[in-house]
Amino acid sequence: MRSGTSIGANVREGTQAQSKADFVSKMSIALKEAHETDYWLDLLQATEYISQAEYASIHDDLVEIIKILTSIIITTKENSLAKQHARC
Repeated sequence: MRSGTSIGANVREGTQAQSKADFVSKMSIALKEAHETDYWLDLLQATEYISQAEYASIHDDLVEIIKILTSIIITTKENSLAKQHARC
């Protein structure tokens, strides 16, 4: 529960970032929390605390969140680098 809700908390905090670096930092923390959540989901499924169907549904959503966060981080970094090169 904690790692899963931390994803959203860090994304929300990132929307109020003071700089691009701060934004990337918050999104990176959210991505780390998503990977931690994946670990906990694997354990919940392996111990049969949740069913395979529940796991699959949640895991599919989590994979999409990981892809989105990864894309946000990469794009933001690329845009920041492009901006720096344009100044030179």
